[in-house]
Amino acid sequence: MQMQKEIHLTGRDLTQMVQLRPQDVGKYAIVPGPKDRLEVLIKKLENPIRNFSFMEYTMYTGLYNGIKITAINGGRFSTDTSITTEVMCNADIQDIIRIGTCGALSENIKVGDLVVVGKVIRGDGVTPYYVDNDFQTVADKKISDTLYDVAKSMGVNVHHGITWTTDALLRETREIVEAKRREGAIAVDMVSSALLTIAQIYNVKAGAILAVSDNVITGEMGFMNPLYYIAETMLIEIALETVKKLEVK
Repeated sequence: MQMQKEIHLTGRDLTQMVQLRPQDVGKYAIVPGPKDRLEVLIKKLENPIRNFSFMEYTMYTGLYNGIKITAINGGRFSTDTSITTEVMCNADIQDIIRIGTCGALSENIKVGDLVVVGKVIRGDGVTPYYVDNDFQTVADKKISDTLYDVAKSMGVNVHHGITWTTDALLRETREIVEAKRREGAIAVDMVSSALLTIAQIYNVKAGAILAVSDNVITGEMGFMNPLYYIAETMLIEIALETVKKLEVK
């Protein structure tokens, strides 16, 4: 017996399952990874309403300076990020801003700096099910430029360039890392490929800004470094200010 449906569960099926409608969400979504970052974000929204809570993921929608914004802990890895991105796209959110973390692939990028994602080198295991090898995964230029300009205006050390996404955190060998650096990668994360690729497929504008938590080249681990936590906190302020500027452009 063959499968009764072409696809067992689609993004629209899942969006309907959590009873999410386009009128329930904002034009903009800000997407942290962990729940604790989400909790900080929703405290900055006026009258946040919980849209749904499904498995480990919770979505809220509220107002910021009169702008309707949706916030969701969108996942830490490509697999869970693909699911939440499908939900956001099928709910007709128009602009997605990811606020996450990354490892630097240059000795000139320090722990506590920020990286705005431009193009993505896809090394995840999800996007090959969506696109072929020739597909170019890129962030929306308007969102990226605005994120960069806002970060600069706040006095943050910010970089803009190519990011490599991998699912194999513990296989970042010298050979693999140097190959990605030769392709132009300045940072590595585990999310941007899935989020930006799926958003492109749905013609949803999306961008990402990442706090540098460690440096793969120098071996520095910054998870206990105050500069990293300061940068992580700044991500929320930068994303909210970016939404304000996008709304008037």
